[in-house]
Amino acid sequence: MRACFAVLGLFGLWALFVLITYSRVPASELYNVSQTGLRGGLSRVLVFLGWPTALAAIAVLAIALDRLLASGRNRRTAIGLALVAFGLCATIVIPGVVDQADLDARPVNGLAAAGVVLVAALAIWAAMTIGTGSATPTGRGERARVLAATILLLVSLPWVFADLGVFIGDIPLLGHVYRSEQIWTSPDGETLPSVHFGHHHGMAGMLLVVTALLLSRELVRMRRTPLRTSLAVYLSLLMAYGIGNIANDAWYEQVVKRDWTEWAIPNVIRPELTWMWGMVIVVGAGIFFVIERDARGSAARVPPF
Repeated sequence: MRACFAVLGLFGLWALFVLITYSRVPASELYNVSQTGLRGGLSRVLVFLGWPTALAAIAVLAIALDRLLASGRNRRTAIGLALVAFGLCATIVIPGVVDQADLDARPVNGLAAAGVVLVAALAIWAAMTIGTGSATPTGRGERARVLAATILLLVSLPWVFADLGVFIGDIPLLGHVYRSEQIWTSPDGETLPSVHFGHHHGMAGMLLVVTALLLSRELVRMRRTPLRTSLAVYLSLLMAYGIGNIANDAWYEQVVKRDWTEWAIPNVIRPELTWMWGMVIVVGAGIFFVIERDARGSAARVPPF
């Protein structure tokens, strides 16, 4: 459960960053929002709680439910609440609930946000019922996790600063490596910074990758049930999906906007019949094989709770 609370804490911290930045930066300097001040900040946080937070919350939900079922107490209540939480979080996949062209919050965005809150409550209930468990021992895949996270974090640094309302180019030396405040003219003739202030889908991808890296360590503690297998598949696809979003956003901002090429990596925010989504599925399958092998190799050394 410790990894679950680490994920919830990470998204909570990022929601705070989003709130502060969207509250103090004028809407004209942000991406596809119209509200300013505290109202604008709260609006963008509500959207953020849906995408990408609800996607991460679904994975946390699976672990919390496994713990609650393992305790043998209030099983029907746990299953019922978990189904409600899943249904609320899953509303994020309904077309139009999140629209890149209009990121102002609408009432429908509250459904996924409510699902995230319910997942957090179920995680707390699970921890109170069966405990958070001891720290998971280092497995064979730990070095790979750290290396992957480090590389992707370096790629994501411009978005980290953007969520803080700062251009990375204002940081000594880093401005020579990353594009940020340099003005770029879009094909439509619009002029804007290469990396706008506020949240980017590449940063959302990074948060989802970190979620998958952390929660995949909990698989070894779960009982061998369809729930565990489903979570392993989901985390694998979540990681591949996150990498796809990072690749799309970083390539466009750091390569295309330097005028090195006009070719762009296809967007993968929503599932489509494209070669890039085919890559997401193939990479996800490969990740599934790796984390399953790591979990089997570590199972004998890890207590269930």
